[in-house]
Amino acid sequence: MKISDLPFGISDWSTLEPTPHAGETGFAYWRTQRFGDIRVRMVEYTPGYRADHWCVKGHILLCLEGELHTTLADGRSFTLKPGISYQVADDAEPHLSHTETGAKLFIVD
Repeated sequence: MKISDLPFGISDWSTLEPTPHAGETGFAYWRTQRFGDIRVRMVEYTPGYRADHWCVKGHILLCLEGELHTTLADGRSFTLKPGISYQVADDAEPHLSHTETGAKLFIVD
């Protein structure tokens, strides 16, 4: 990723209105900012959230709170807790996430 034409700025995530995105179960609430081609999000998953699709988008994702379980299409499974991140390229490894307890994430894609 090359970041260019982006002046220094401050993001107060609490001032951004969250948008709800329904999962197969539960909801994801996104607070989103765009900087050119870069999308940056603070995402909160409700307890019991399960994604409704296999995602093929590349991300860098950091777990801030809670616990997130991510399964890859090849069957591997990973658990993120606060301070743990993952990264995956576009169209590289389809992934599906869920959480029993809820989770708060910082995502760049």
